[in-house]
Amino acid sequence: MPISEELFERACRVIPGGVNSPVRAFNRLGRAPFFVDSAKGAHLWDVDGREYIDYVGTWGPAILGHAPECVVQAVQTAVVKGTSFGTPTPVEVEMAELICQLMPSIKKVRMTNSGTEATMSAVRLARGFTGRKLIVKFAGCYHGHGDSLLVAAGSGALTHGQPDSAGVPPELAELTIVLPFNDEQAVREVFRHRGREIAGVIVEPYPGNSGFYLPRPGFLEYLREVTAHHNALLIFDEVMTGFRLASGGAQQLHSIEPDLTTLGKIIGGGLPVGAFGGREDIMDCISPLGGVYQAGTLSGNPLAMAAGVAQLKDLVATDAWARLESLGARLENGMQRALKDAKKHFTFKRCGSMFCLHFTERDVVDLASAQSADFVAFRRYFLSMLDQGIFIAPSPYETGFLSTAHSEADVDATIAAAERALRG
Repeated sequence: MPISEELFERACRVIPGGVNSPVRAFNRLGRAPFFVDSAKGAHLWDVDGREYIDYVGTWGPAILGHAPECVVQAVQTAVVKGTSFGTPTPVEVEMAELICQLMPSIKKVRMTNSGTEATMSAVRLARGFTGRKLIVKFAGCYHGHGDSLLVAAGSGALTHGQPDSAGVPPELAELTIVLPFNDEQAVREVFRHRGREIAGVIVEPYPGNSGFYLPRPGFLEYLREVTAHHNALLIFDEVMTGFRLASGGAQQLHSIEPDLTTLGKIIGGGLPVGAFGGREDIMDCISPLGGVYQAGTLSGNPLAMAAGVAQLKDLVATDAWARLESLGARLENGMQRALKDAKKHFTFKRCGSMFCLHFTERDVVDLASAQSADFVAFRRYFLSMLDQGIFIAPSPYETGFLSTAHSEADVDATIAAAERALRG
């Protein structure tokens, strides 16, 4: 028996589903997940000795690839001083200054331990600042597993006002209004009827948890306009896109200043981390200055801060986004050729280093169109790619990530593998 299968059997006896996050279980894919032994650059090695070109990138943080030297050195230097103190450290200040410098909409920032904590805290802050209860989100946008936001999240149910998880009271879910992404008219109507009750709108500017797709021209700009008009807050969830699509995130690409921004992944260099920040008058409502409570024993952990600062500085120093765009364009062009040659009319979406192959002929602009994908076709493609040493997300509703560690040869090998998988 392969070591991975043996480990999975052991894990299932002591961990629910054998995994510590659901998608890792490879549900519906007809095989056990592989267990990773090590990773370097754009490659993984499993416990059975197989090598993979990795496009999961630990779900986004590995923008420099796995174990980049600058991050490893930063963590090694930090760890000998101690792993956690429960008191302020200089590197927290450096991280906060760096974030505020790169994202001008953020005047003050508070660190958390995860993206879920960041979005949960931003929603609480929006309600506390405005004195209103309702939050607007978009179907397919995933903002972590906080109760208020686990409604029509990712690939969950589309029913409005109903929780996606047992344990979330319907009464709480009713305070979240769910609209279709890219539907400006739906946003206009909900604000016309309930604008005085809406504390804020939270959105992934480029949704990455129901596949990956793009905002229509003007949609994000309209969200900025309508929220400002109704004195509601606009929250950009840039946990995925922050510092990945550009040095200033998706908001830089659209020249939009949201009131609040949530961050994660890249700012931790692979260690657990999250952050939320924004306008000074809003952020000053947080304890100890204001009445909105938020706390975390490990928030601003010195190892995570050291790793994140090193990674951000390297990205800026090397202008990494130019290379990521070049690699992304190479992958996109190759995938479009592969689809044409295989006479498949699937939809490929990309922006910078984020991408997704949707197994549907429909243009994917929201959750409903993403869910028109052919799962059987995806499963066949995933297993073929994995057998060829290419690791893509084990779900049709996830995003692929490139890193600066990917080589042109890696990308070309991936395209060749995709050609074989699509013909199969």
